[in-house]
Amino acid sequence: MTLYMAAVTVDLVLLTIRRGALQVLLVRRGIEPFLGQWALPGGFVHDDEDLDVAAARELREETGVDPTAGHFEQLATYGTPGRDPRGRVVTVAYLALLPDLPAPVAGSDAAHAEWRPADDPGLAFDHDRILADGVERARAKLEYSPLATAFCPPEFTVAELRGVYETVWRTRLDPRNFHRKVTTAEGFVEPTGHSVTRDRGRPAQLFRRGPATLLHPPLLRP
Repeated sequence: MTLYMAAVTVDLVLLTIRRGALQVLLVRRGIEPFLGQWALPGGFVHDDEDLDVAAARELREETGVDPTAGHFEQLATYGTPGRDPRGRVVTVAYLALLPDLPAPVAGSDAAHAEWRPADDPGLAFDHDRILADGVERARAKLEYSPLATAFCPPEFTVAELRGVYETVWRTRLDPRNFHRKVTTAEGFVEPTGHSVTRDRGRPAQLFRRGPATLLHPPLLRP
């Protein structure tokens, strides 16, 4: 049997909500191929390196973002021939959902790192497809898991959590109906016993993420 060698890379879809919009962390490539184009952060896996370790390393090297700052999971594998002009390259993509973070710091082969709109096309390689898959994964998981809280600070209001759903799903939700569903879903959120006043409004109760890993019942997209 003949063995055909292929390089392995990791690519990272990092999503956050900034200024009321879903944004993705992109790097402007500082080397060929696709010099000067926006791309997902990522890079080659070392011979003695686990995939998860490689993803965390690339995240730190190219953006300065700590992978433990939010939710981090493997997304999918992409290996279409010709996806990389340098040769046969298979990439394993990771998805991260993060609270709003400071501006990233570029490094390694990235000339610049920046949070940009998640619906802004024209990325290098096949990164438009990978980004679209990551956004759809996030939208789907918000229906049946508490991962919307990964976009929030440790303590948040129900209105702020609703803002996450509305931004990711790109739709408006009825405030009262959403409040009822969130507070009756077992283990989704827990009251902190504190309240906060936002924008001179009435005090709003603060919550934190609860112990649930799945939502019962799920919050279905309209």
